[in-house]
Amino acid sequence: MLPPTATAAVRHRTGRLLLCLVAFGFALLRPLPAHAEDFTVSDVYTELNQQVYQLHAHIDYRLSEEVLKALNNGVPITLRLDIEVKRVRHWWLNATVATLEQRYQLTYHAFSEQYLVRNLNSDALYTYPTLGMAIDALGNLRGLPLLDAKFIQPGDEYQVELRSSLDIEALPAPLRPIAYITPAWRLSSDWHTCSLKP
Repeated sequence: MLPPTATAAVRHRTGRLLLCLVAFGFALLRPLPAHAEDFTVSDVYTELNQQVYQLHAHIDYRLSEEVLKALNNGVPITLRLDIEVKRVRHWWLNATVATLEQRYQLTYHAFSEQYLVRNLNSDALYTYPTLGMAIDALGNLRGLPLLDAKFIQPGDEYQVELRSSLDIEALPAPLRPIAYITPAWRLSSDWHTCSLKP
């Protein structure tokens, strides 16, 4: 049996350990801060072309050093665009008319020293001699089909919301746990909103 002073010391240490574990648990539940290098969406607008609404935008992809190192070591990087078309309702939540997910895979091919960009929705493949050219092409979004004009009611107001992010779920399985807890991998833009105009 421990003397009273030793018992009190063990209780004190146990209490401090439990307090640290609880604090650590709460820290894990808190959202991690965004990394300094992030994605920026700008110049977003829509147009009606042959009865199909199309989206145009510029996305500035600033990849962190950790992502660039993985890319240049053969890890494919998937970039995801989440797009929502909503009917504006002034006295209630906006109604979602359509949702789209556009995904692009960026890969470095060491043998040819080329950067490959694959549209995972259409399977179209493009090659670029430099990373800068590949990133510029990815960020230049032109004429992406959104939805047919028949789904738009005359007289109603609509808006398009767009966000770009690095798709952590598309990374190789061993890398995902690290990516989820490392801010350098959690790259994303804010939601950007524009009016849907004919």
